[in-house]
Amino acid sequence: MNEIVQEILSYALSIDLYEFFGLVFGLLAVWYLIKESILTWPAGILYVIVSFVVFWKIQLYGDLLLHLIFLVLNIYGWYFWVFGKKKNEKELPITTYSLMQNAYILLLSIMGILGFGYFLAHIHFVWSHIPPAALPYWDSTTSILSVTGIWLMTKKKLENWYYWFIVDVLACGIYFYKGIYFYSFLYGIYIAMAVSGYLAWKKSPNLLLRS
Repeated sequence: MNEIVQEILSYALSIDLYEFFGLVFGLLAVWYLIKESILTWPAGILYVIVSFVVFWKIQLYGDLLLHLIFLVLNIYGWYFWVFGKKKNEKELPITTYSLMQNAYILLLSIMGILGFGYFLAHIHFVWSHIPPAALPYWDSTTSILSVTGIWLMTKKKLENWYYWFIVDVLACGIYFYKGIYFYSFLYGIYIAMAVSGYLAWKKSPNLLLRS
């Protein structure tokens, strides 16, 4: 345990500029999301840009490709939160999906995990200059569920927090397994923030229980 704590502190002290700003913008994006602030989107865009370099270095290609998709979805989410509300609404309300809609989304996510995981597991056979992916199916799971989570975010659906909680738990374990203890610690914070975000949105006067 002492070795892990020492490594976290050592990593924090030696963190490079990209990782530092990735940490700052990532935490800001989640914090603003909890507060239902539209600032979550510009903070998210900045997080995506700086994180792209970080994941290239540690060969997590799923996360790397994921952040390209994130860039598009962050831009779309920003647009939808501004222009997606009705004329009589001051801001986009928090809404929920039906049980059937959620089941459909989950099924699509599982199919995406299997398909993308297979792609990541075999990508080095197609492009021989790329080293084998470290944890293809685990990487695929966090990647696809993150896409699902951010898509639900763009629609301001309460269910987005379910997916972020799962992603954060898995990512915390993956980074710990890979010895990236600082990022594992960071995702431990994200787990707590996901729980906090769900509870805050659940109690929000802006919540409408409709799809």
